[in-house]
Amino acid sequence: QVQLVESGGGLVQPGGSLRLSCAASRNIDSANSVHWFRQAPGKQREWVAQKTRSGTTNYLNSVKGRFTISTYSAKYTIYLQMNSLKPEDTAIYYCNINWPDRAYWGQGTQVTVSS
Repeated sequence: QVQLVESGGGLVQPGGSLRLSCAASRNIDSANSVHWFRQAPGKQREWVAQKTRSGTTNYLNSVKGRFTISTYSAKYTIYLQMNSLKPEDTAIYYCNINWPDRAYWGQGTQVTVSS
């Protein structure tokens, strides 16, 4: 069973930064794509960012220019660098990794943006 362990969430003031990490127990080089999703209270889970095996990245329009998805293959880890955070970024953030055989989810990490 593959495990994805997230960390890095917390409370931050508007305009601040956080870096989320998602450490996998399986080599991410063989994954087709890696993703970050988020779910705000009372809302459906929404896709935030992706990075494909070829290195292409895509972002939700509302986070473009503020968030950056990256990977560190040697540590089987994906990251989400979040800058210029806004209160509307408050949510539980989940990583998702799609390997050829199946996809796995992290347990989620809470991000709260508030003054």
